[in-house]
Amino acid sequence: MLVLMTLTHMPTMYSLPSGQPFGFVSAAEGFVFLSAFMAGRVYGGRARRDGLPAMQAAFHSRALKLYLCQVGLLLLAFTLIAWLGVHNRQGGVTGLLEFFFIDPSAAVMGAALLIHNPPLLDILPLYIALMLLSPWLLRRGLQQGWRGVLTLSALLWLAQQWGLGLALHGLTGRLIDFPVPYKDMGAFHWLAWQALWVAGLWLGARQQPLPRFPWWLLVPAALYALGMLLWRHMVGQDPMPGVPAVGQLLDKWSLGPLRVLNFASVFVLLVSAGPWLRQFLPRPWPLELLGRNSLSVFCAHIVIALFTLAFFGSTQVIRPWTTDVALLVSAFAGLFAVAMTAEAREHRGWRLALVWRSGAQMR
Repeated sequence: MLVLMTLTHMPTMYSLPSGQPFGFVSAAEGFVFLSAFMAGRVYGGRARRDGLPAMQAAFHSRALKLYLCQVGLLLLAFTLIAWLGVHNRQGGVTGLLEFFFIDPSAAVMGAALLIHNPPLLDILPLYIALMLLSPWLLRRGLQQGWRGVLTLSALLWLAQQWGLGLALHGLTGRLIDFPVPYKDMGAFHWLAWQALWVAGLWLGARQQPLPRFPWWLLVPAALYALGMLLWRHMVGQDPMPGVPAVGQLLDKWSLGPLRVLNFASVFVLLVSAGPWLRQFLPRPWPLELLGRNSLSVFCAHIVIALFTLAFFGSTQVIRPWTTDVALLVSAFAGLFAVAMTAEAREHRGWRLALVWRSGAQMR
């Protein structure tokens, strides 16, 4: 997911071709679902072992760490990146920070409250909000079952398909002075994306092996995934240019129904092939290194993308292919450097802890 996000977010000629390479699903769906699944697995086990208050405290601690990362990224974007964008006359930066240049005070306050979320900086706020919601979801699911939680989540997703988020924004604007336009609240529509998170949280919290799917479900899933894969690479990112209704059914930001089916079909295939993949798929050390340090690497890839926009421009700028290749190689070198540094610091911390404990025992 991190590799795909970097390829997509880096403003090079390879950005569009590498987006959604496996059909009408993107790295964002995998990022949110896998994060939710691991949260359910880890924090659900924490709740069973140490109790619900310990689980809630762990969620809040993680959310605080994510929030501090988001604040750091926003500080960089609203200061140095904004200045570089204006100084270098880079439309990619000024467009990305458009609301900040229009109303700086509202943008800064809204961003601190996770209400204003510029492009590239809008997935961590979603992650933070869902992490803060998860203690209640897990508590409810573990104590009273998941049927009510899943039903409510599905209804909210369905309501978002009919524009609930925009309607609530309009209602809020009529009741109070709400200066942040709906489009500047972030590309991800939270009322839709919560459904993907809730599904992952539920599957992770079950503390059971993932289900085994029968052939009568596996076959249509394979056909649908293959059809979507061919469709994506035959027509491009826009599933049917000039027909917005079809685009809405596959919309990324509101998780359109055909897109959800695409993700579900890929999920069914991957789970079914899990035993074979686990046995034969190689485990490249570089990918595992990035995965073990995912938060540091994720933040680093945003920083690198922002500086690339500020100095080299957006994907609209025509550059030699060698320049774009050099930008990508440099970006991944930076990500691996960040991951290796984080890994070294963690190992050093473990060694210091072990030395301290052994010294305490000797005393």
